[in-house]
Amino acid sequence: MAKYEITKTEPENIEELKKLANDKTSWRNRLRAVEILKHYDCQKSRDIVTRLAINDLVFTVKEAAFRAAQGFDVTSKGKPIYLGKKPKGHLIKDINKKLEKVRNSFSGEFTLDEFKVKFRAMYPEAYDVYDGDRGNKMDEWLSNVLKSLPKKG
Repeated sequence: MAKYEITKTEPENIEELKKLANDKTSWRNRLRAVEILKHYDCQKSRDIVTRLAINDLVFTVKEAAFRAAQGFDVTSKGKPIYLGKKPKGHLIKDINKKLEKVRNSFSGEFTLDEFKVKFRAMYPEAYDVYDGDRGNKMDEWLSNVLKSLPKKG
């Protein structure tokens, strides 16, 4: 069972927490929402953490939401929800095509930091998923993917 206090009330700022939990461009906001919602066992909290536990693409958020849902004894269709393993490989469909479009948007040389800024601007949700998944290995991953993309035509 949970090692933190859970109250059976709805948080006063539930609408703000709902917005944070729905922010697909910031896994940190979604995680912050879960960290607060896990203390409030009400229907809205349950709905939000269950949705994130089942659907979030960033495993850190998914796992935190799963643990919160466990604290509420949440079930889906009468069965306990299941976390599963952290996915490997491509988390976003056609990510290499997206990265290629970002690369091709530059007219000449660019730095990795410039690439990341443009990647975040062009594909904020995809950037967020990989930022949350790769963490401090994001630069290494991006460098490797960029080297493996087809040459600019």
